[in-house]
Amino acid sequence: MTIPLNLTPLWLTLKVAGVATLLSFLVGVVLAFLVARSRFWGREGLDSICTLPLVMPPTVLGYYLIVLIGRHGWLGRWLQETWGISLIFTWQGAALAAAVVSLPLIYKSARAAFEGVDPNLENAARTLGLSELGVFLRVSLPLAWGGIWAGAMMAFARAMGEFGATLMVAGNLPGKTQTLSIAVYDAFLAGNDQTATVLVVIISAVCLTILLVSGKIFKIRYL
Repeated sequence: MTIPLNLTPLWLTLKVAGVATLLSFLVGVVLAFLVARSRFWGREGLDSICTLPLVMPPTVLGYYLIVLIGRHGWLGRWLQETWGISLIFTWQGAALAAAVVSLPLIYKSARAAFEGVDPNLENAARTLGLSELGVFLRVSLPLAWGGIWAGAMMAFARAMGEFGATLMVAGNLPGKTQTLSIAVYDAFLAGNDQTATVLVVIISAVCLTILLVSGKIFKIRYL
């Protein structure tokens, strides 16, 4: 028997996860390098904040985001009044929520990778005249790239499976904000077990593939 299946949630999930991974990558790598290589007041607090989404319920993160970027939030009101942008009930809002949830995965991996880089190599680059940005781009980042890339893949897998924060911020609009995890929930509630099963298999296969590839990257990098 043929199961009618709408693949729109899959493409939307890949788009949301891709943008979320890019956002968490840019923020996570910079923060990881800052914490790994600098000593400043509030360093431990910053580390705790970056790790907090890993243990906090996604619905709580979704609530914080609504308070921040909602129509009555200070950032959301500013975006609406200045640029006419509203992130609530949009796929961009879903990507932001997924980025916040997946940030700790890339942050922790990147920090561990940067801490594994020999500081003497960075100091040698400085003595050769490289600026701090040059040291970061030409020494620290390439040497830590294996761990960072594996963390990015884990963040992508986490963003694909995000449900709670995404649902609160972006809602459940078929074709607009309905990701795979929300589509599974919808199909299950509607009693459409066959569609739910197919969607579960798809997202499980994608996430398993990502985990296997990231595991191989770790082996290649650290063996």
